[in-house]
Amino acid sequence: MSAAKSSRTADREPASYEQALAELEEIVQAMEAGQLGLDDTLAAYRRGNVLLKFCRDRLQAVEQQVQVLDADLLKPYPDAGAEGTDRD
Repeated sequence: MSAAKSSRTADREPASYEQALAELEEIVQAMEAGQLGLDDTLAAYRRGNVLLKFCRDRLQAVEQQVQVLDADLLKPYPDAGAEGTDRD
């Protein structure tokens, strides 16, 4: 990853969670392999932070949606509790 490329993509938001995760994995591999110079490492670190925040925010949004769906599904139907509720 060159400094010019990383400066162009540093603030660009990924198209999807999967794209962000794939790019983040590439950055980690490049950093772990020692393939980057100092400036490129700093740019990659910055980009990684952007991608990590995107992924966390996306996961949190999906988790909230699942909780809303679960809450709707777990509500008893109006007639569901009418029969057989006296089990104590």
